[in-house]
Amino acid sequence: MTTPELASRAEQLSLNDNFIYVDEATGSDDAGTGTKEVPYKTAATAVGIIASMPQEKQSSFKIAVKKGEEYGEITASALKKAKKGYELSLKKAKKQAEQAAKDQTQLERKAAEEQQRLEDSKKVVLTEDSSLPKATTIKIAEAIDYRDQRVRVFGWVNRLRVQGRDMMFVVLRDGTGYLQSILSERLCHTYEALTLTLESTVALTGVVQKVPAGKDAPGGHELIVDYWEVVGRAPGGDDAVTNRISSDADPSLLYQQRHLVIRGDTASAVLKVRSRVMRAFRDHFDSKGYFEVTPPCMVQTQVEGGSTLFSFNYYGEEAYLTQSSQLYLETCLPSMGAVYTMAESYRAEKSSTRRHLSEYTHCEAEIPFITFEELLDGIEEMVKDVVARVWAEPTTRAMIEQLNPKFCPPTEPFVRMRYADAITWLNEHGIKREEDGKDFEFGDDIPEAPERRMTDTINKPILLTHFPGPIKAFYMPATKEDPRVTESVDLLMPGVGEITGGSMRIWDYADLKAAYEREGLDTAPYYWYLDQRKYGSCPHGGFGLGIERFLAWLTDRFTVKECCLYPRFVGRCQP
Repeated sequence: MTTPELASRAEQLSLNDNFIYVDEATGSDDAGTGTKEVPYKTAATAVGIIASMPQEKQSSFKIAVKKGEEYGEITASALKKAKKGYELSLKKAKKQAEQAAKDQTQLERKAAEEQQRLEDSKKVVLTEDSSLPKATTIKIAEAIDYRDQRVRVFGWVNRLRVQGRDMMFVVLRDGTGYLQSILSERLCHTYEALTLTLESTVALTGVVQKVPAGKDAPGGHELIVDYWEVVGRAPGGDDAVTNRISSDADPSLLYQQRHLVIRGDTASAVLKVRSRVMRAFRDHFDSKGYFEVTPPCMVQTQVEGGSTLFSFNYYGEEAYLTQSSQLYLETCLPSMGAVYTMAESYRAEKSSTRRHLSEYTHCEAEIPFITFEELLDGIEEMVKDVVARVWAEPTTRAMIEQLNPKFCPPTEPFVRMRYADAITWLNEHGIKREEDGKDFEFGDDIPEAPERRMTDTINKPILLTHFPGPIKAFYMPATKEDPRVTESVDLLMPGVGEITGGSMRIWDYADLKAAYEREGLDTAPYYWYLDQRKYGSCPHGGFGLGIERFLAWLTDRFTVKECCLYPRFVGRCQP
């Protein structure tokens, strides 16, 4: 306690009671007032209170120490000890004050020196040495082809480390890769160098050199800079990017600052893998002779049930954002054969699970003249082929291994399990229905958690087939051997659950019209879909795969919200 604080407390003491009370068991030197009700903890504090009083008042006060249940005047030896403790505290406080003053002086001197250094740095002007070879402007990914050559690279400051006054390490990012760059001597003395911040954009010129033996850097090389410029300076201080986002920040804040989050190593790697995955899907379909089509996203029909439709006013008529492009893909079969699309689908379901989005990228395909078994084979082959394609690209594989070190491309045949067998599996493993704690029964729609638990336990991709008609879409046909179930399939992946849903489609006109009637749907808006069964129908099937769920499995992301650029879900439509 400082001397001014002691004096302030001394003024508050009442002259009606000439004792200052001390209770070593329950008192407090910080919160105490020296009364019986709120005593001090130590006699040294009481001595300090008395010493801070005017001289004429000091003899009026004595110290009472609690012993047992009663207070008694302090003994002479205890008082002597307390005075010694108080004197030591004064010396300690004085020493601390002197040290604080010394530290403050040093801080002020350093601040003045730093300010002077900044002022001096403004006089340092860099000029490019015209005697050096002309620099070739390259992307970072090309650096390996330009070793021992002079190049110019543009990018963002991804990492920054200052070593003394004469050396700086800058890891540059340009979207194609990362490049460690070394600035030394005069290059570090400019005002731009002293005030350089993360996420600033710069142009670095120098020679690409292989890193020395025993050293490590992205790509195995580094740029020895001989000239550089700031293109766009990012703010520092309170508005620095590191103060806007951090890895341990609340998820809602990270979603709000998603435009900055995607600059990070992990988020950008996920988005780059996504780009390659989407290309791999297109390459797969192209290799099979499929044509890509782009159906409308503004529709007046439903595919997956009316409760999940986003509706809007379309020039005075009610319309919706598409739940699926399936119906439109089916119309292309007679003219284009097998077709696919990579388009956005929308579901207005108020689900906050880690695998649901209100807007997601839907890879959908429809194939004519196939059987259900051929459909299952095609889904399995597609997943394996897409993984094999991205795995064969060294850069993409490196990013997948960075994100999901334990990933191994699937090679064994996928497990094929009927819905009825899944019900049996859940009951045999003691997994109950959440709503009543009872066993699952045939006809139950298996919720996400039990389904995922089963998938994670089996730990292999599962083609779950033959779902009961009432829990599936109206266009799925019943099997001939058991009319209770449909020719339908969900592909389940460990760690994620369902990533694909598919089925054969009802291809008989009368059967499809009866399905509409069962669902209570007006057939008028679907006239064009019914016409497909009227003008030369055929057995056909298809599926839809959620790209974000596929990526969550491939890159081991906790939620699909990490697998798209700007996720849209309940409560989030920004940025």
